[in-house]
Amino acid sequence: MIAFEELLAVAYKKERLQSRRLARGAAISEHAALVTTLEKAAAGQSLRNLIDARRAAQNRHADALRARESRRVERASRAKQRSTEIEAHGWRGWFDGSALPNPGRLGMGGVLVGPLGETVEISVAAGTGDSSAAEYLALIAVLEAAARAGVTDAVIYGDSRVVIDDVAAPEGAGIRSLAHHAARVRALIARIGDVRLQWIPRARNVRADALSRGALDPARAAVEAA
Repeated sequence: MIAFEELLAVAYKKERLQSRRLARGAAISEHAALVTTLEKAAAGQSLRNLIDARRAAQNRHADALRARESRRVERASRAKQRSTEIEAHGWRGWFDGSALPNPGRLGMGGVLVGPLGETVEISVAAGTGDSSAAEYLALIAVLEAAARAGVTDAVIYGDSRVVIDDVAAPEGAGIRSLAHHAARVRALIARIGDVRLQWIPRARNVRADALSRGALDPARAAVEAA
C-alpha cells in the first residue's frame, strides 16, 4: 500500500477534508479513507498514475516559482547595479531650503559631489519668501554649481515633493507663483544635459538641510556682516 505521507503530499485540501469525514463516518483509518478518496478522484486510472501526474504538476509549479523568483532577483540586481554605477561614477547633488519663519527669511543649502570625490557645499541666505521658494532657490544653486563645474550628467536629490513634482509638470500646469523658478530650473537642466531629479525622505537629506538652516544662523550672520 502507498504510504500515507505520500498520499497526503498530492491530495488537494478538499480531498483531505473528504477523507477525514469518511474516516469518521465509516469508522476506518484515515489512511484507508484517503486511498478511497483518491481512487475516486483517479477516475479509472491507477492510484500510482494519479500520484505521479500530480507530483509532476507540483514539480512544474515549483520550477515556475523558482524561475519567477530568479528573474525577480536578477532584475533587482541589475537595478541595484545601475544605481551603484550612478552613485559611483556620476555627479550627485542634494538640495534643501529653509524659511524662518514660514514665510520669512530664506536659507538655501546644497551639496554637489563629483565622481572623484570633489565636493561643493552651498549655504547661503536668500532674501525672504516661503519654504517652496527656498527649496527652488536651493535647487537652482546646486544646478548652477553643476553647470559651472561642466557637469553633463547628474542625479539631484531633494525632499521637496512640491518642487520635484512642479518641475516635472507640463509647462503651464505648475504652480503659478513658482513658474519663474521652474523656468530657471528647466533652462539649467537643458544647459547641463542629463539631469534626474529624485525625491528622498528628509532623513536622507540631512547635510543639505543643515546647510540651509546654517545659512539662517544669527551668530553666523553677525560674523559675516562684521
